[in-house]
Amino acid sequence: MSMADKWNQTALLVIDMQNDFILEDGLMKVNGGKAIVPNVIKAVDIARQRGILVVWVVREHDPQGRDAELFRRHLYSPGNVGPTSKGSVGAELVDGLVIKEGDYKLVKTRFSAFFATHLHSFLRTEGIKSLVISGVQTPNCVRQTVFDAVALDYQPVTVIVDATAAATPDIHDGSRKEENRKGKEEENLESESTLRHT
Repeated sequence: MSMADKWNQTALLVIDMQNDFILEDGLMKVNGGKAIVPNVIKAVDIARQRGILVVWVVREHDPQGRDAELFRRHLYSPGNVGPTSKGSVGAELVDGLVIKEGDYKLVKTRFSAFFATHLHSFLRTEGIKSLVISGVQTPNCVRQTVFDAVALDYQPVTVIVDATAAATPDIHDGSRKEENRKGKEEENLESESTLRHT
């Protein structure tokens, strides 16, 4: 298989790089999120240069929180804009990240990008066989998406270590080790620090 074919069968998932998760005043701020923005921008640029499909995975919730997890519904109330409410500034991508022609936007309402979405069928239709993962946050949305990708037989599934983040470095590292352990059991998870190894 040529490198061009390999890249054409790969997608970069950019997970939850939205104002409410990244900005200092974000309603669901992930402490390590802001630091990875330059690396996510770089990963997206490299992906586009190589012809890798860029998929923007975002949370967007009903303003009343009716599609949010039960444990988060208390954050949505009349007159109160809850986290990543559809149409809110908090739901927008953080500055520096832009959806361009040829990219794809997927809306999710749970941790995994695959849960109750059409992501798997879309990727299969596009001929995607391997995934590269970036974004926030490592123990929740990144990890659940990685585990589901492994279960759905994407190979390899690569996590860009310096383009993913969690609330603390310890949580990030712990989640990464768990992803690697799970991947070794499944024999198809890789964890790399840059896209050049994918």
